Amino acid sequence: MRLVVLGGCGGIGRDLVDTALAAGHEVTVLDLAASIAKHPPSVPALEVDVMRPDTLLDAAARIGGIDGFVNLCGFMAPPRPVAEYPPALWDELLAGNLSAAYHASRAFAPQIAPGGALVHVGSGLGHNARPGFGAYAVSKAGIAALTRQLALELAPRVRVNCVAPSAVDTSFLRGGTGRAETGQPPVDLDAYAAAIPLRRIARPEDVTGPILFLLGDGARYITGQVLHVNGGAFMP
Repeated sequence: MRLVVLGGCGGIGRDLVDTALAAGHEVTVLDLAASIAKHPPSVPALEVDVMRPDTLLDAAARIGGIDGFVNLCGFMAPPRPVAEYPPALWDELLAGNLSAAYHASRAFAPQIAPGGALVHVGSGLGHNARPGFGAYAVSKAGIAALTRQLALELAPRVRVNCVAPSAVDTSFLRGGTGRAETGQPPVDLDAYAAAIPLRRIARPEDVTGPILFLLGDGARYITGQVLHVNGGAFMP
């Protein structure tokens, strides 16, 4: 498969790229310039900024036809009650998560060949509310809704699904790889792991396997779905 991974320099993205290459797929990475500089990928990489939709359109035109697209981009802010969000921060979080998913879909869905797939990565927080994560949770819930909408509108040519992980042991837990790394986990990681039935926090490979499954032929009759990857922490 010819794959494009938006956010391919993040913790999950790097594992996804390596696993896809090992399986014989052709991969192109899209990410912020700072993220590419910090974690240079071993595959072609283009600098984009999801806050500038024109960069996504330019990248799509340069890359051309593909078989699958994965949207891994996103970031969160330190926890706070919804009523205490500065309006500018609320808008930024929705733009960097939900609007980014829309702009990425708009740019790359036309490039996906018939029978191909688009996978958004959302979050369990979009389905299972927790104090302090309002803007991020709302944006990720929107990605699940966007997934269903796109699945209807792009069928039968392209399948669209969403992977919704719980916390994953990457630098994202400290704010993200490139846009807003804070250095402090937003939760007590030991307590978080103890509350999960499988008694650990997810690792990147726990998420990349489901993503590659949804991109492949094994998921050829699956579209419009949210696949929860959380060790049993949330069972819808």
